[in-house]
Amino acid sequence: MRILIKPIITEKATNDSELYNRYSFVVALGANKVEIKKAVEASYGVSVEKVRTIVYPAKRTQKFTKKGVVSGSIGQYKKAIVQLSDGEAIDFYNNI
Repeated sequence: MRILIKPIITEKATNDSELYNRYSFVVALGANKVEIKKAVEASYGVSVEKVRTIVYPAKRTQKFTKKGVVSGSIGQYKKAIVQLSDGEAIDFYNNI
């Protein structure tokens, strides 16, 4: 099972990483905090102090257009916010 799906690179997440040394990832729904901590430490070679997780529910949407009612959905996903030890950092842009 792949635990880390992708890092979240938004303005808010980048600001959080610069100020508080916290990084955000989209993770597998079945992953727990211990598995997430081990995956981040193995993938990036850093030491993790704290892991916080958030599960976002699926959302259903409806739009009323000229063609009729268009419905869609956004799937459920889990987000993890990982706080690293002082002096540690993750560089997401080194492979570009």
